[in-house]
Amino acid sequence: MTNRKTINILLAEDQTMLRNALTTILDLEDNLHVVHSCATGKLALEYMRTDSGQYVDIVLSDIEMPDMTGLELAQHLYESKTSCKTIILTTFARSGYLRRAMDSGVKGYLLKDSPSQELITAILKVHHGGSAIAPALMVESWMEKDPLSDKERHALRLAKDGLSTEDIASKLFLSTGTVRNYLSSASSKLNAKNRIEAARIAHQNGWL
Repeated sequence: MTNRKTINILLAEDQTMLRNALTTILDLEDNLHVVHSCATGKLALEYMRTDSGQYVDIVLSDIEMPDMTGLELAQHLYESKTSCKTIILTTFARSGYLRRAMDSGVKGYLLKDSPSQELITAILKVHHGGSAIAPALMVESWMEKDPLSDKERHALRLAKDGLSTEDIASKLFLSTGTVRNYLSSASSKLNAKNRIEAARIAHQNGWL
């Protein structure tokens, strides 16, 4: 009998019931093991920076989570040149999300309504050096490029949450004038009348 290496998985998902269900499904596989699960991208990144993080083979992450999104988590892992591979599991099929995921080195992008066997197959494929992204979504992701800079995106995301210019400046450690410039630039790029409309357009396209 062939001795197959266990694939260690870190799961980041803010919905408790789904997180527990995914853990159960994956742990039923002989060669898959969820070594740690958490509710935010920030907690996942903190775990990856511990000694235990070096044993993680696959990071399976949602996108929209508190504190740090799955895409931001993927970007941090990509920049740190960690050996683990990231798979995004989300309800959002937005082209902007997929493009940003690919730019962040994500190797798998699946929707939450996919069959569990499809997720398992994707994990195995990505672990062995392949990718698992729906071809139709991949083509769509390159049709419209994200026009926002990272700084504009951060400012717009906080504006979407209802923060004032002063509060945004405080959180980003910038002057209020600089924040106004970022918000104005973002609105102009998106042909929006104001920051609220700009945030809505960016969110619909998966750019936040």
